Amino acid sequence: MHVFSNKQDSTLIELLTITASFHRNNTPLGLHHTVNFGRPWQDDSTCCFGFISLPYMDGEALEIFNFKDGHLRNLWLLPITESERDYKIENGWDALEQRFEDCGLDYLNRQRASCA
Repeated sequence: MHVFSNKQDSTLIELLTITASFHRNNTPLGLHHTVNFGRPWQDDSTCCFGFISLPYMDGEALEIFNFKDGHLRNLWLLPITESERDYKIENGWDALEQRFEDCGLDYLNRQRASCA
């Protein structure tokens, strides 16, 4: 799993570690699941949740890593707002992704307006 940011921030490592720990020790996470960060993604961000998505910007080159004896799948942890999380629960992941496309999601903007 990876997350994008417009600045280097050690709290992103913590965020990915906690998400991986939750996946391993509590509830397995997968494509289109959402997670509660329990705090803003960065600084005073409006995004306190994460949506697990395909790495659309980088495609299969970043999604699938093939090895001699298998493969590894890498997904995108996309920070989202609470209202976007609620929209996904009510309307489905595909409707949320369409909203992102329609509103021109600025995924690097910590203070972005919600698309939902």
